[in-house]
Amino acid sequence: MSSADSKSNAPVIRCESVYKVFGDNAARMMRESNGVVDAEKFQQAGCIVGVDNASFEVFPGELLIIMGLSGSGKSTLLRCISRLTQATAGKIYIEGADILSMSNKQLIELRRSKMGMVFQSFALLPHKTVLENIAFPLQVKGVSLNDSILRASEMIDLVGLSGRQNYFPRQLSGGQQQRVGIARSLAIEPDIWFLDEPFSALDPLIRKEMQDEFLRLQSVLSKTILFVTHDFDEALRLADRIAIMKDGVIEQLDTPANIVLNPATEYVRKFTGEVPREKVLKIESVMDDDIPVSVDGSLTVPKDAIVETVAEAVLNSTAPVPVTDSGGNIVGSVRASRVVSMLFGGRAAQSSAQSS
Repeated sequence: MSSADSKSNAPVIRCESVYKVFGDNAARMMRESNGVVDAEKFQQAGCIVGVDNASFEVFPGELLIIMGLSGSGKSTLLRCISRLTQATAGKIYIEGADILSMSNKQLIELRRSKMGMVFQSFALLPHKTVLENIAFPLQVKGVSLNDSILRASEMIDLVGLSGRQNYFPRQLSGGQQQRVGIARSLAIEPDIWFLDEPFSALDPLIRKEMQDEFLRLQSVLSKTILFVTHDFDEALRLADRIAIMKDGVIEQLDTPANIVLNPATEYVRKFTGEVPREKVLKIESVMDDDIPVSVDGSLTVPKDAIVETVAEAVLNSTAPVPVTDSGGNIVGSVRASRVVSMLFGGRAAQSSAQSS
């Protein structure tokens, strides 16, 4: 997956001050608010603010995870962007086109040609086989029977279900059913992929397996993805960037490393408080830009290495360890003291100061 920082292309998705307010008085309250939404006042008027002034962009090939606790507005925001739910105010652009001004016919064509969707509920047709379930949306689009079966067969191989194409959903495990749902969504070759809690109903072992499979698929297909989850560990593992929501507001939108190292609000800090940083952060997050004066070549670490995998070697080194890029060029150095500070959040330094 590629970081949004390196992208120079135009955004695939752009949201500008998107609001979703539920309630009979929503339109009137929005008109009277003059762009300043007070959630408490709206609630007193019988309204609920589901999404509050969401503005952000998603770039080609990026995997943006929207996360938060139940009721935070994450699924509502996703449904607004796909226009399964009508936003109350704001602008939403897909590849430069304003989807809020589209007719139903235009919207249906956009979904058929550009969007894939996977939800927590697999929604497989129980009377159809794996192959038939995957081929079904293609046939709805008007693809011939032979071509749809051929494409469905390719998807079955892609998600690792070879040999099960003639099984019915009841004959599959939860993880296998989820793979069918993913294959069915991918069969139409969407440019944009919306996933809403796709793995939350699975047990931990199957969930880890599906995350591995998802990462593999994304490395091959490089889709532009909005992925909703309430699981911070899942978000850290999968995301290029993470948007953390609370009460409809995006509290912080940043890379996993920056969210862990520099939480923008107290709410975000609570999310990151128990995160094992060494399992999440890369060496580039703790390296210095200075190049070591002398390098003997005995030890270097790549900048994209997860800290946990190289921490022992760095901590055992008495000198700064050179950090290399993908081409083997030295781009900085990392010191044991920086790794200790990152691991313990400055507590080690405080302890040392108190004892001296």
